Amino acid sequence: MSTLAAPPAPVVARRRRLPSWSSMLLVGGSVVAAAAFAWPLIAPALPTDAQAAAPWAALALAPLVAIVAVLAVDGGFRSAKTLALLGTLTAVAAAVRVAGTGVGGVEAVFVLLILAGRAFGARFGFLLGVLAIALSSTMTGGFGPWTPFQMFACAWVGAGAGLLPRARGRLGEIVLLSVYGVLASYAFGLVMNLWFWPFAIGGGTGISYESGAPLAQNLASFWLYSLTTSTLTWDTLRAVTTVVGLAVFGPAALAALRRVRLSR
Repeated sequence: MSTLAAPPAPVVARRRRLPSWSSMLLVGGSVVAAAAFAWPLIAPALPTDAQAAAPWAALALAPLVAIVAVLAVDGGFRSAKTLALLGTLTAVAAAVRVAGTGVGGVEAVFVLLILAGRAFGARFGFLLGVLAIALSSTMTGGFGPWTPFQMFACAWVGAGAGLLPRARGRLGEIVLLSVYGVLASYAFGLVMNLWFWPFAIGGGTGISYESGAPLAQNLASFWLYSLTTSTLTWDTLRAVTTVVGLAVFGPAALAALRRVRLSR
């Protein structure tokens, strides 16, 4: 009796997944924001001129933050459960940030941003960072030229966690997130220092901004300024707080967030 060979399984062509337009929008908006942060290294200005221009730079960033945040919520991000989760975590993050206001360097909200970005992806982490700063600033009346910069800086913290590679095991993942938390804590301090450094102190010191100076000279002065004013104090305390929070709450919180993600 003859047998017929089973027909070969259909070959499914693998298509390379292209980034969505909203993801490209987030990248483009972040590039523009990064230029706004780094303006002292791009556009020379006297400290007095820089101080006068800072509020205008912040006003220019504010609508960019709003546009990027709104347009980033594309069709695949508009489910009722996803938006409800984003709203809930925004409220929690804002409450955590308000509770920590006035404690130098302590940013417990970083723990939530990192865990949410890790569990739900870079876009979710980005939007959570933006909304958490907006809501907490509204609750405390703490809006100022610094607010749009804080929005983008915290958004990058949440987004970066969503871009981290896979880790082996639960312990490996917490270690990975903790290392990222340390780096993010110091990076946050650096970028937040950069935009106001030119007018933060007077001229004529070893850590002052000098208009028209070579880039290497201003970079060295900025590094010394950050090291003496925040890196060794505020930023280190932020890094320690973040690592402790991730070690204590990370495993259980990640498991809970992922269960929510799977049930959507």
